[in-house]
Amino acid sequence: MKKVLSLLLVLLITQQVFTQEKDVEAFDPELINWFHQDINEDEVMGASIDKAYRELLKDLEPKKTVVVAVIDGGVDIEHEDLEGKIWTNEDEIAGNGIDDDQNGYVDDLHGWNFIGNAKGENILYENLEMTRIVRERDSTQPYYEEALKEYENLVEKKSKEKKNLDSFLEKWESAHLILKDAFEVEVQGLAELEKIEPVESHERWAKEFLSQKYSQGATQAGLNRMRDRNSLYLDHYLNLDFEPRSLTADDPDDLSDRNYGNPDVIGPRADHGTSVAGIIAANRQNKLGIKGVAESVEIMAIRSTPDGDERDKDVALGIIYAVDNGADIINMSFGKGYSPNQAFLDSAILYAEKRGVLLVHAAGNEGKNIDRNKRFPSDMLTDGSEAGNFLNVGANKKELDKMIAGVFSNYGATQVDLFAPGVDMISLDSSSTYSQSNGTSIAAPVVSGVAALVLAYYPELKAKELIELLMESSYKPKKPRKVYAPNLASKERSKNKFSELAKSGGIINAYRALQLAEERSTE
Repeated sequence: MKKVLSLLLVLLITQQVFTQEKDVEAFDPELINWFHQDINEDEVMGASIDKAYRELLKDLEPKKTVVVAVIDGGVDIEHEDLEGKIWTNEDEIAGNGIDDDQNGYVDDLHGWNFIGNAKGENILYENLEMTRIVRERDSTQPYYEEALKEYENLVEKKSKEKKNLDSFLEKWESAHLILKDAFEVEVQGLAELEKIEPVESHERWAKEFLSQKYSQGATQAGLNRMRDRNSLYLDHYLNLDFEPRSLTADDPDDLSDRNYGNPDVIGPRADHGTSVAGIIAANRQNKLGIKGVAESVEIMAIRSTPDGDERDKDVALGIIYAVDNGADIINMSFGKGYSPNQAFLDSAILYAEKRGVLLVHAAGNEGKNIDRNKRFPSDMLTDGSEAGNFLNVGANKKELDKMIAGVFSNYGATQVDLFAPGVDMISLDSSSTYSQSNGTSIAAPVVSGVAALVLAYYPELKAKELIELLMESSYKPKKPRKVYAPNLASKERSKNKFSELAKSGGIINAYRALQLAEERSTE
């Protein structure tokens, strides 16, 4: 039992969960906007955004307002720090129930929600893709056996986790109840325990047990989060009997079946997408919150990603919608390990490439080399060809040392193109709040923002040219000579040159990108 409790506590204290705050001043001031800083001037491994504005753009006017589509779980388009930064479909009349611009989407004023229905109902939770594959029981599919094995292993792991957590919580709650009954004290931490002088043996056990666990970092809130997270897996992600797709009343395996969804781009879970949008476009001129990367930018909100794995069809249609409605860049901060309808994604990616739209994708947070562990969407298409409009982004932290790559970040010398700030990031949250987070999900919008910043001043750049420019101008760390490769599965992390973690071997740098864009524009 001691081993079980120790493992649970390790899991508890390594799962960072940050609270929403109404004021950005509630956070460590050194973390606010750190991704804007410069390695040479500030000794912080940011994207050199402030330096670019200060030295390169101060006397220039942008030539274009860049539209960045955020395909995500929803964006709080009413957030105070996104005022003036939300794309509006000028050809649509809000709320009249008519498809005014005849694009197939009724009242799509700021984007579209592909996981909802015409009644205004929305999908919040979904299965993991492996669960959907297992439910189909189609053993002829090449990925079925792999998905089945992974599914069974994860079900076993989460079931054991629930059993151990239930046992731990029984002891935890019993110890609190003993002390409350004996001393009329609601124990919430070490402060209350220090005032208690136990007499009976069960009282001594309760105090000793709680003293140890509180000292190790346990909290009631943290344990509640663990229990809720475990329930999400067993009740939704891995539950073969949970099938929410009936709500949309479409065929998820038919790309031509497009008569579904609604214009609610906020949805029931807008925290993640709002954070992404904030990094790209939070208003730089007001005195609120944070500064977004790009100033001359608008966010088109597309909801396709529930709490669980997204459907290939929804993502593909989201890409097509963004392209057809004028997006220049599409940010995709999501991903999964299986893609049963990869052909849908291939066609959408190629459609965007043909129209010159840049796709920016988060590499994922499993701490794996995705040269060997494929993630979707991907620029590697089913036929073996490679799309030329796709950037895959890993996450770095602010200190340039051996731990520069986020321990959770996926990496790969061919499948990850470059890194960007993505650790200890402060951004927007839903309901005009702010929060702190980690992830390649937050690194990708740094790249989308820098791409938008460059494109606003050099709109003649094609998607492929923009990719080449961003990768070439990225900051290539020379010291330390070797850094630790990300790894969540083991404390033993291999040492590699940073150039071996991404194709460019670099970290996004707005200052250098704009310099290079100017050089090439005058050639």
